Amino acid sequence: MNCLLYSEWVPAGAFVKFLVSTLSIIIVFLNLIVAFLFNLSTEGFIGFTFSWIILGFILFLFFNYRGLQIQINSRKLLVSYGFFNNKSILLDDVFSCKLIKSSFRMYGGIGVRHGLDGSIAYTTSFGNALKIIPKKGRVFVFSSNNPEKIFQIINKT
Repeated sequence: MNCLLYSEWVPAGAFVKFLVSTLSIIIVFLNLIVAFLFNLSTEGFIGFTFSWIILGFILFLFFNYRGLQIQINSRKLLVSYGFFNNKSILLDDVFSCKLIKSSFRMYGGIGVRHGLDGSIAYTTSFGNALKIIPKKGRVFVFSSNNPEKIFQIINKT
């Protein structure tokens, strides 16, 4: 039986929330200004519609990558980042686990990233993270608010 040993939700960092909300407000206000100041011709209407589509796409991306779900049961570690990015690692296949700080220098940003060391990272902010080194395959890094607890669980099994 696979009982749940740990579960955590790691929300997107403050910088991402600030960036998305600022960009959304700018797009909305520019659209309102253009709509009220100018009569919407066909070209204006196409631009108006296109900017709302861009806003919808930005909000979809934010909704999709708004946080990281971490679950550990007696057999495996599961990290989900949005609808399309799920990583599952059997605990028996973990060679080692390290506490690290994710950095812009190593991963070039936040989100789903490829590190300079060949690792793949799911990061929500620059800060606390775990580096999972498997017996076979690619090194995996992910953000956590409580990396010490995950470290203890993985090293105990």
